[in-house]
Amino acid sequence: MTTTAAAYAVSSPEGPFAKTTIERRDLGPHDVLIDIKYAGICHSDIHTARDEWHGTTYPCVPGHEIAGIVAAVGSAVTKHRVGDRVGVGCMVDSCGECGPCVAGEEQYCTRDAVMTYNTAVPEEVQPGGHTFGGYSTQVVVTEHFVVSIPEGIGLDVAAPLLCAGVTLFSPLRHWNAGPGKKVAIIGMGGLGHVGVKIAAAMGAEVTVLSHSLSKQDDGRRFGAHHYYATSDKETFRTLRGEFDLILNTVSADLPMDRYMKLLNLDGTLVILGLPDNPLQVKPFTLAGFRRSLAGSMIGGIPQTQEMLNFCAEHGIGAEIEVISADRIDEAYDRVVASDVRYRFVIDAATM
Repeated sequence: MTTTAAAYAVSSPEGPFAKTTIERRDLGPHDVLIDIKYAGICHSDIHTARDEWHGTTYPCVPGHEIAGIVAAVGSAVTKHRVGDRVGVGCMVDSCGECGPCVAGEEQYCTRDAVMTYNTAVPEEVQPGGHTFGGYSTQVVVTEHFVVSIPEGIGLDVAAPLLCAGVTLFSPLRHWNAGPGKKVAIIGMGGLGHVGVKIAAAMGAEVTVLSHSLSKQDDGRRFGAHHYYATSDKETFRTLRGEFDLILNTVSADLPMDRYMKLLNLDGTLVILGLPDNPLQVKPFTLAGFRRSLAGSMIGGIPQTQEMLNFCAEHGIGAEIEVISADRIDEAYDRVVASDVRYRFVIDAATM
């Protein structure tokens, strides 16, 4: 048996989005049915909807920043109850048996996690044979992949935390950001602005490295102690050897060797944005100060819950612009043009 839900889907790389009806699987014993209230727009949604990463299956219903209310639970569900405030991020299932899954790092599942949208699955898991995301009124998700949203965060500002928040929280935790650590964040967009808030709340000394100073006032308001324009060549001389940790949130091709030289002894630069071309770093830049170049991808389910609890405790939410579902195409164009401060969130009631 299945249920139906209203959704917005795109049927080709050229779009546009159109209202449609999709099928959701009927509740299994360990499933949770969620009435979606808000769905964030991530740049990954745009890449996928427009087939820029290739391999998109149409019709495509994007959305992996989902916040809502539990409408029903399966007979064996123990973590969530009807009426609970909950969220769903980038994953809706994994093998549950491999080393990363057992360790709560489901995003690194060795058999590949099932992503919230555009992942091939059996018909009984999702009618249509691939997952449909959060640009919809309802979704059915296995309880393990549903997290609780604490009362201290509004559902609208919490939605982007399910991707953007944990994407920044995870490396900050892994590389021990906190008091006595100097952290730089490259780019202050949808990802970067949340990272500034979280790193500052962790007690790190936070610097924003942005192309210009146009967002400097916002950066200071979010908790940044310093703000530099990377378009000013003097920045790279002034900050040489300055940081313990640098998080690169942008997907543009950057002169990575120059950024690596901003690291102190044993410093690490973590890649979060995904540029198209290979990174270029000189071996001596790495060896000279025992510097490291690393990557990180979202976070596991336990860490996503930890992130939400942390954000609620510190009053952290994304800076958002709420839109109706009929403005998704417009929002996509504005994201590509960097014309949003800092995340679009779709009001699911408009679907």
